Amino acid sequence: MKATVRLQREPFDAAAVTAELTRGRTDVGAVVTFAGICRGDERGEPIAALTLEYYPGMAEAEIERHVKEAATRWPLLGVTIVHRHGRIVPGEDIVLVVTASSHREAAFAAAEFLMDYLKTRAPFWKQVETTSGKTWVDATAADDVAAARWTARRPGREAAE
Repeated sequence: MKATVRLQREPFDAAAVTAELTRGRTDVGAVVTFAGICRGDERGEPIAALTLEYYPGMAEAEIERHVKEAATRWPLLGVTIVHRHGRIVPGEDIVLVVTASSHREAAFAAAEFLMDYLKTRAPFWKQVETTSGKTWVDATAADDVAAARWTARRPGREAAE
């Protein structure tokens, strides 16, 4: 399985990243992409920017560990995760998760699993800058509930559609 994890300041091109994962592949029957984008408001208050910090080396290793976990749960043919750090303004991409499999069920489930992990457990710190000032943000209870479902059930390698 081809797996790529990139943490970068620069914007990314989701279509180019997806094409890179699937180029020349005839075994891929399903590709799921999820792009997280910086919203313009936080609980009704306008956002000027997000600042994302991370622990270099540790963050990549932790994300790669969860990519490997996804590959034990579903028959994946490829995964790419691109996560930005630094200052990000509303409308800009933050994160991209791309999963490839022979069938859609595995690609969808793996993308959701990986995104739930990134939202709650990946070693990133998010600061929101609004007109009221800057505040550090924790994962929400809803994010924690979403991530917990993956520990509550551990499916075997999913069958084809």
